[in-house]
Amino acid sequence: MDFSYSQQQLEIKRGIREWGKKHLTEEAIAAGYKNRGIAPEIAKAWVDDGWGMYGLPEECGGKPVDHQTMAMIIEELNHCGGNIPMAPNLLIMFDMVEFGTPEQIQYAVDYYKENGYPPYCLAISEPEAGSANQYMTTTATKKDGKIHINGTKTWVTSGENSDGFIVVCKNEDPSPENKQMSMYLVPANAKGVTIEPLNKIGMQIMPFSKVIFDDVVVDESALLGIEGKGFLQLMKNFEWERCVLLAELLGEAQAAMDDACAWTNERQQFGKGIKTFQLVQEHIVEMQIELTNTRNFLYRTCWKMDNGIPVNNDAAMLKRYGAPALTDCCSRALQLMGGLGFTDETRVSRLMLDCRGFQIGGGTVEIMVHISGRGILKEYAKAAEDPDYLWTI
Repeated sequence: MDFSYSQQQLEIKRGIREWGKKHLTEEAIAAGYKNRGIAPEIAKAWVDDGWGMYGLPEECGGKPVDHQTMAMIIEELNHCGGNIPMAPNLLIMFDMVEFGTPEQIQYAVDYYKENGYPPYCLAISEPEAGSANQYMTTTATKKDGKIHINGTKTWVTSGENSDGFIVVCKNEDPSPENKQMSMYLVPANAKGVTIEPLNKIGMQIMPFSKVIFDDVVVDESALLGIEGKGFLQLMKNFEWERCVLLAELLGEAQAAMDDACAWTNERQQFGKGIKTFQLVQEHIVEMQIELTNTRNFLYRTCWKMDNGIPVNNDAAMLKRYGAPALTDCCSRALQLMGGLGFTDETRVSRLMLDCRGFQIGGGTVEIMVHISGRGILKEYAKAAEDPDYLWTI
């Protein structure tokens, strides 16, 4: 087993770090949190300089790489010290190039290159349907050759800044028994769309919104992917999304670790360096264990994806372990920095609040137990019939 970075990966990692020093200074990141969005010129520079094209197909002008490398890119981007929006932007672009028609893909790619961010954001959750997606009631109804969309979406990331939405709808019937869902592309300025900003305690750089669709009419050509298969498309998205989320969180937690270690190495109390105190060292050791375990879990899951091995259980367990562990890492960083860490004069308080949100977004850690718990038992049932089975996954 080889845990080293390839030469190409090292070059990418160094390149992003240098790009971040130029474009993602602490002042620029703090301004993004204050202004509820990264400066457009920074997002544009990420794409113009080629970093935002990694993971996209060559025919779209992209730079294809494996999932492991993409996770490294996203981790290094967020290692700059914030929940940088360009990683979620890439998730939207992945969906567009995977499920879109040639015309939809071309429009999205052209828009992305021109603006630095995609033309849509994803609208899934509803006030009464978070983890339980089958209870969503937003519907898409066909009438006179048009699609009429009605319903309310909430916790829509970047909803107040986006020019459009990928809206997940029930086909015709809103009842829980109806499993037929489809995705539709809806412009933010369409008649009947109302956007209501929401406030949250962290990740203000990617603001939430509630979006109301009141008899919003779009053409049938607004369908993204296969009609009735929107839920399956969502599930395919979620496995990779959980890896992306954990890569983001890992970068932020590593930034908190950097700050905590720099502080610990310099701080003097009681006439000596606090780095000599055993309880301080305990924090540092636990933080490094959390970072190392999560990074190993993340890259192993991505390796399995790259080799065509199912990762439904792995992606869920990754989020179940990594999100709380790395939130704890940031919390320990704040604790080590004491009263200063609890102010907005340092970034660790911001990083801790950001990381706490990852225990909810993309599926709660409790739902991750439900997903992986069932899956693990199925795997062991198979292993009971075939003793060599577990060695193949």
